[in-house]
Amino acid sequence: MVKYFCCTGLLKSTWDQVCIAFWQRYPNPYSNHVLTEDIIFREVTPSNCLISRRLLTKTSRAPRWMERYLPKHMASSAYIIEDSIVDPQRKTMTTLTWNITHARLMSVEERCEYRTNPENGSWTEIKREAWIASNVYGLSRGIQEFGLARFKTSVTKTMKGFEFVLAKMQGETPRTLTEAATERARETALAAKEKAKDLASQAHKKQYV
Repeated sequence: MVKYFCCTGLLKSTWDQVCIAFWQRYPNPYSNHVLTEDIIFREVTPSNCLISRRLLTKTSRAPRWMERYLPKHMASSAYIIEDSIVDPQRKTMTTLTWNITHARLMSVEERCEYRTNPENGSWTEIKREAWIASNVYGLSRGIQEFGLARFKTSVTKTMKGFEFVLAKMQGETPRTLTEAATERARETALAAKEKAKDLASQAHKKQYV
């Protein structure tokens, strides 16, 4: 069985702005899970469509009950392929993404279409579809439910990230988001500092054991 999910979203920016933001959306405060992005292939077709393929590396923390089914070096990261077609004549951008790691355990395929909102030409609407499948005997339903829940959370973060990048492009980055990102960086630095102190303390104690 395959779990299917579909939703729509709206960005209050023009299609052109959204397309530019699409290539500039990493990093942002809502995409800390995206580690790297690399262009594998890109070309412009005779009809002026831009075709691209990218490889994304993301953190992918699995629940504890699932970790025992994954190799240790793969339990915390995943590679994602992203294909995209930008058609400036029709003003559409279509993306297709799928995971190439953990695919035997769970495969997630996503298709997004970005086009001008028919009711407001200054806005862009997004239709998002996802197919989540698992063939693990006895666990497929639980894995699919987990994948669906994670995907819905990811959609929310993706939209917030888009809004952040678009606002930044327009010089209107909300102060609250900037403050949140700064505060998160401070918390991370403080946590790292405390961990370093703890490790130093443990090392000092071992010298006298």
